[in-house]
Amino acid sequence: MSIEVKVPVLPESVSDATIATWHKKAGDAVKRDENLVDLETDKVVLEVPSPVDGVLKEIKHEVGDTVNSEQIIAIIEEGAAAAPAKEEPKAEAKDETPAPVAAAKSEAPKAEKASGKGNEDLSPAGLRVATEQKIDASKVEGTGRDGRVTKEDLVNYSKDGGFSKAATQAAKPTPGSRPEERVPMTRMRAKIAERLMQSKNSIAMLTSFNEVNLAEVTKMRKSLGEQFQKTHGIKLGFMSFFVKAAAEALKRRPIVNASVDGNDIIYHGYQDISIAVSTEKGLVTPVLRDVQNMGFADIEQGIADYAKKARDGKLGLDDLQGGTFTITNGGTFGSLLSTPIVNPPQSAILGMHTIKDRAIVENGQVIVAPMMYIAISYDHRIIDGKDAVLFLVDIKDQLENPQRMLLGL
Repeated sequence: MSIEVKVPVLPESVSDATIATWHKKAGDAVKRDENLVDLETDKVVLEVPSPVDGVLKEIKHEVGDTVNSEQIIAIIEEGAAAAPAKEEPKAEAKDETPAPVAAAKSEAPKAEKASGKGNEDLSPAGLRVATEQKIDASKVEGTGRDGRVTKEDLVNYSKDGGFSKAATQAAKPTPGSRPEERVPMTRMRAKIAERLMQSKNSIAMLTSFNEVNLAEVTKMRKSLGEQFQKTHGIKLGFMSFFVKAAAEALKRRPIVNASVDGNDIIYHGYQDISIAVSTEKGLVTPVLRDVQNMGFADIEQGIADYAKKARDGKLGLDDLQGGTFTITNGGTFGSLLSTPIVNPPQSAILGMHTIKDRAIVENGQVIVAPMMYIAISYDHRIIDGKDAVLFLVDIKDQLENPQRMLLGL
């Protein structure tokens, strides 16, 4: 029985997808729920699993093709078995084969195992590609953070027929040369660029700054962090304090939580906060929904779950839909100060930055405190400077007096 494999139903905000990688070829045996192909959309990479056990009979669209929602991309013959591979004739052993060759054969697996140690550092998605394509990650040039080998590196390595690090280094330009390389943007990177330009050109954007003393938050994390982790099974970080403070401030300043639709202002009676997460493909903003009803442990767990899904390439379209406000943390990478860009159709974004011990004056005394600059970029069409500044002051007051957010003050 022939079974059609279709593109998943795409939401209205995603018009089409591009076939990024086929993990099987025509004639291969497939198992139910085994990933057949990766589809790259404007927001995430979708995996399309096999609906049944059988054989991949036909591939209707190749890598690079653009496909639409529910379009047929392959045919599977359910219950069929893959044709047995032809056995290569064994070469006759020559009498003059010296003994050292046998010894080399016995040591080959050890060498392969040693060279394959790079696979231990791969993400689950990358490990799957390396296993399916029989790739030794230690031979692949990594483009991820700290030189880590990404899933895309492995896919490209497989497409190029496998170029080793030695070959790459051998091809390095000679001194004085001026090499250039033209690489097309991925769909996700192109969409990010489009949305950034849309935000810049369509929003009357303004940024206000403040600074916050995180001494009390730091003290609370030190005194209660261990007990918090034992009770909830998750580490108490700084991010949950900012998310909780933002949710409380958004209740008091609903215009900051609103969005523009033509000549209308839409006020949202809930706080769905997007958390900016950096991935190998670009910045994504998964959404913590109904933050107004979440405790610190719920927030920390939600952020941890999204971070893991982002690393593994498992973020779904539903994870990225919606959001009424965004928080981005450039401090993770050492940013001291920045002007974040609003994520349309939202009207504001809060920027966190790195924490630095600085000398400040408190009660007439100069003290050293862990300080952070915070920023809010906002759509000046609907948010006045007063509302933006008071929102930022509200965040500052809550973080410098954490008991306030616990009491909803």
